[in-house]
Amino acid sequence: MTYNLQFLPEIEEDVIAGYVWYEEKSKGLGEDFLRMFYACTSEIARNPLIYPKVFEDFRRRLLRRFPYAIYFIIENNEIIVIGLFHCARNPQTIDAELRNREK
Repeated sequence: MTYNLQFLPEIEEDVIAGYVWYEEKSKGLGEDFLRMFYACTSEIARNPLIYPKVFEDFRRRLLRRFPYAIYFIIENNEIIVIGLFHCARNPQTIDAELRNREK
């Protein structure tokens, strides 16, 4: 099955915040973060069902090398990326944030 990948507008803010933080720590690390994010979203698009459901219908894909997770849902033939959050955040806070974001 082929899936279309869609990003909520808030994802841009999530990704930019991570990029800026890593780029301030070490020149070029922010670029590595971006590459990893886009590589992981490509993997999600190819086979989204291998990633576990963590909150109701929300699935999670952990980034390699960086302590971040991509949260997404599958609706019909669409994958909707809802959030990118640091793994140290409180899971209840992440759950509430995911529910508040509009699809």
